Amino acid sequence: MNLIIPMAGRGSRLRPHTLTVPKPLVHVAGKPIVQHLVEDLAAMSPRPFANIAFVIGDFGDPVEADLLNLASRLGAQGHICHQDQPLGTAHAVWCAKEWLSGETVVAFADTLFRADFQLDAEADGHIFVKRIEDPRQFGVVVLGDDGAISEYAEKPEEPVSNLAMIGIYHFKDGGALGREIDLLIENGTMKGGEYQLPDAFRALTEQGARFRPGEVNAWMDCGNREVTVETNGRMLEFLGDAAGVAPGATVENSVVIPPCIIQEGAVVRNAVVGPCVTIGPRTVVERSILSDCLVGSDGHLNGVNLKGSMIGNHASVSRSGEDLSIGDYCTSA
Repeated sequence: MNLIIPMAGRGSRLRPHTLTVPKPLVHVAGKPIVQHLVEDLAAMSPRPFANIAFVIGDFGDPVEADLLNLASRLGAQGHICHQDQPLGTAHAVWCAKEWLSGETVVAFADTLFRADFQLDAEADGHIFVKRIEDPRQFGVVVLGDDGAISEYAEKPEEPVSNLAMIGIYHFKDGGALGREIDLLIENGTMKGGEYQLPDAFRALTEQGARFRPGEVNAWMDCGNREVTVETNGRMLEFLGDAAGVAPGATVENSVVIPPCIIQEGAVVRNAVVGPCVTIGPRTVVERSILSDCLVGSDGHLNGVNLKGSMIGNHASVSRSGEDLSIGDYCTSA
């Protein structure tokens, strides 16, 4: 089985945190988003991944090495593919077309999820969905009488379904998807200046392919600061006993309310931390109260009361406020 991870997006809605770090490499609950995603998929998949292809922008050699090491740790061969232009979801997958063969999973690295990941052996593939109240900002699927997907709609003004596609797909024959994407690109079939995956799905369905919905129990977005902080908290809850204070962290005269992660080398002194707080490695928190916060590495927080905040790496904060978004190397005093 092959796994393709498109992750070349700019992450503009998560600025300033994506000015120095690509969005899939932003840390939540102690790990980069893409690491959570790939490890979770590997754990849930009924078969191991032989190849993992990461579709990235110009992220630099150290990032590429980290991604290849991630694949290796999971027993897969890692591959780096580049998407030089933001030409849509289908184009992103097409950039890894060498690994669009045989059984293939495609997972976009801006969302985390929890699901049983049970696959129908009779289906040609699965499109994972979540039932939501307002589907107008999402692509949705419509089911036929047999329970298979019969239609696809992109951000419908008039709701035709509440089953939103979450960006995770399984195909029994990745090559068939690759051929349909080839046709989209050869014919210049674009919407909004981009090649869209649902157009390829629609073509395959019209040719008789039967895709089943794979419904997820939890869908956690990392699109902007508010939902990323919320996702951090939910991931900490899922981690349960695996969260906590690292052996090399220091907690002095402080209260830690779980779930929290206080990473290696961090110092918490005369503070109340939690619930739902991640503190990155080597960050010092003094005389502060934090809840529902995501704090990066190598920072210093002193005398603040923060809730729902996201603080970058190497940041210094000594100005109190309940709702801050501070990027890497920034100071708020």
